[in-house]
Amino acid sequence: MTGPFDTAEYRARVHAAQGEMQAEGIAALLLTTEPELRYFTGFLTRFWESPTRPWFLVLPAAGDPIAVIPSIGAALMQQTWITDIRTWRAPDPADNGVTLLAGTLKEAAQGGDIGTPMGFESHLRMPLANLARLQALLGRDLRDDADIVRRLRMVKSEAEIAAIATACAIAGRAFARVPKIARTGAPLDRVFRDFQRLCLEEGADWVPYLAGAAAAGGYADVISPATTKPLERGDVLMLDTGLVRHGYFCDYNRNFSLGPPDADTRSAHARLIDATHAALDIARPGATAADLFRAMDAVLTGGQGRGDAGRLGHGLGMQLTEGLSLIPQDHTVLQPGMVLTLEPGCEVAPGRMLVHEEDIVIRDGPAEPLSPISGPEMGVLE
Repeated sequence: MTGPFDTAEYRARVHAAQGEMQAEGIAALLLTTEPELRYFTGFLTRFWESPTRPWFLVLPAAGDPIAVIPSIGAALMQQTWITDIRTWRAPDPADNGVTLLAGTLKEAAQGGDIGTPMGFESHLRMPLANLARLQALLGRDLRDDADIVRRLRMVKSEAEIAAIATACAIAGRAFARVPKIARTGAPLDRVFRDFQRLCLEEGADWVPYLAGAAAAGGYADVISPATTKPLERGDVLMLDTGLVRHGYFCDYNRNFSLGPPDADTRSAHARLIDATHAALDIARPGATAADLFRAMDAVLTGGQGRGDAGRLGHGLGMQLTEGLSLIPQDHTVLQPGMVLTLEPGCEVAPGRMLVHEEDIVIRDGPAEPLSPISGPEMGVLE
């Protein structure tokens, strides 16, 4: 098995999907993205970085999934629980698996509807021309999967929650070592590289996401790449990591002040922590994503809903962001097992802001923090 879970975990996911497929009248699902394939098979590889080869999984409404993949991946797929593995020699610009896939889908669907994820956050990982050819060979269009895969992935098993908790613990140990790598005069890009090194030393498999910033009393944005600008006294350094362990992300940040923070910065950071706790206090089954947004926004803006980030948190798991969004329009009802981030942000002054982020899991009672919840005082670096 290539992933961290045993076969029973993957079979349970397949059986849950098949129950919903039968209720929706879907005879087979076509899955094409890395997290979709890994969710049902455990197939874990970074070879997806190459766009040359498409990868397919066919999930019939009854029976085991069928992998339709380039032959280069056969040996690894054989290490998973999947036994029906059909391959073609890729790359093949003239076909690239379309004919093999069409035959497999016809066999699995037996004339019934074929679904694929088409909703929010989904994409189809194959050329559009090949999709058109596939549908021509099938003699039908694909239909929406009725949000089955997204709904299933939003609620994590205990094994998945443990994997995310491990990733959070690794990041926590790396954050604790930031004073060793970040000090006045250190170039920001070197701090970024050193922090990724710390994450790897503490047990991360890789660090596909690291964002942050450093500027006096706050920062202008939270997505820019690091520059060579040295840290200066009075700066706020923010590091936001999405490191991966066993294929699962953490996603939370920490703010550090170079020297004691000024009163405005200190007050803004404390308000972010208050907003985080306001959401944490109501993050229980039956509440909605919109409820958590409103709880944080009440602390941050008095309920005015300002802010250009667009949301104050999101779902988390096999992807850095997945599933629900903490926005006024998302009325997803929280269920035990959902893992999400709380990510309030506020303006310190025109052109300066602070953002704080924590990871939690919804439980039957109070939510359980997965990241080590930060106190109101910002960390201070020399």
